[in-house]
Amino acid sequence: MAEILRNKDYDVIIIGAGPAGLSAAMTLKTAGIDSILVVDRESEAGGAPRHCGHPPFGMHEFRRLMSGPTYAKLLVETAHAKNINIALKTTVTNLEPGGIISVSSPEGLTKLTAKRILIATGTRETPRAARLVSGDRPPGICTTGTLQSMYYLKKMIPFRHPVVVGTEIVSFSALSTCRKAGIKPVAMLEENQRPTLRWPLYHATRIFGVPLLLQTRIVKIIGSTRVNAVKIADGSGNIREIACDGVLFTGQFTPESTLARMSHLGLDYTSNSPIVDPFGRCTDPIYYATGNVLQHPAGDKAPTKPPIYYKAGNLPQPVDVAGKCWQEGQTTAKWIIQDLAGTLPASKMHQ
Repeated sequence: MAEILRNKDYDVIIIGAGPAGLSAAMTLKTAGIDSILVVDRESEAGGAPRHCGHPPFGMHEFRRLMSGPTYAKLLVETAHAKNINIALKTTVTNLEPGGIISVSSPEGLTKLTAKRILIATGTRETPRAARLVSGDRPPGICTTGTLQSMYYLKKMIPFRHPVVVGTEIVSFSALSTCRKAGIKPVAMLEENQRPTLRWPLYHATRIFGVPLLLQTRIVKIIGSTRVNAVKIADGSGNIREIACDGVLFTGQFTPESTLARMSHLGLDYTSNSPIVDPFGRCTDPIYYATGNVLQHPAGDKAPTKPPIYYKAGNLPQPVDVAGKCWQEGQTTAKWIIQDLAGTLPASKMHQ
């Protein structure tokens, strides 16, 4: 680690070692840009797929089907084969004008500089507190990401009969993880009239034997030493209890944009994504953003023909899968290559 961070100046620093960040790094390296550093606060590179122990991953990138951990491992191995430096357990604490970032690592605090900096910090699920679900606060309440991390990385099982909240694509992933872990959800709840993911969720809930309750929400969690039950309300306002030993909140993804929010960069507060131009440049053109840290209106996430400029937001779209993030990382890296060469068109946002 100390050897990797010894150099203080780079052509490109990438924040985030998930599919988007690693894809961008490899694209830059292939183009002949050697001075690259990828930093990630986790102890292992690979991003969220590391704890998604199910297919399908890898079809776009490696032309074969694989599980999340296998896919993440191959991503990292491919990056290492290209001699890309990845600094793990390294947290970026501040973004400054001029391409200066502050980082905290096991070696201490330091500042790094780069000609261009790419933010690829991804997204996260909305936890219980942000959903304003009342009631007790016993153990046994978590998100899909936490469940998958506990089960696939630590071999821990937080509950046996939870209630699952949400019907997004990640909710399907949650059911798959539950099945592998021997967890049997007692119900899946959706506040709307239809599931967010209409196919194959209807079939999945039947296959997994999980009742799907539409127009239903949790109004209170009950339990002291652990979850005992939840109170739910249906579309007519009827309230009843369901016995369970946990609550699994899925989806409602929000960009992991804390760095941008705390910095000088412009943020769209509708989607909580950094404001970018058609080429992924932030309001400070030294900084770029790519992958799931950006949520845009349909058709604008990775435009092939740039409009004048747009904000991330207004109608945030569901989280992108790993293969899509990989492609977006490549696209943004190509724009950075043009920028460093002085051939990237200027946008009205920076005039």
